[in-house]
Amino acid sequence: MRKYELMAIFPIEEEKCKVGLESLKASLGEFGVEIEKEEPFGDRDLCYEVKKQKRGRYILFTVKANPSKLADLDRVFKLNDNLIKYMFVKIDE
Repeated sequence: MRKYELMAIFPIEEEKCKVGLESLKASLGEFGVEIEKEEPFGDRDLCYEVKKQKRGRYILFTVKANPSKLADLDRVFKLNDNLIKYMFVKIDE
């Protein structure tokens, strides 16, 4: 398993953010991804409008995941309406 940083952006609305976060964590658990750290970055303006949103709630996760599962996670995350954007970045150790 490799270490990754996952930056996820959720809608500002509290309920949508909560549902999106729970869905994201459930998907990560389903694919055997270990969440090591969760760090909220707060609400920020987006550079451009995404899914009719101009602001988002940023949360940074440090996770351990099997690289072969990232493509499957990508498909699941695209179906999550309460997740505006996300990005996996491999951490070099």
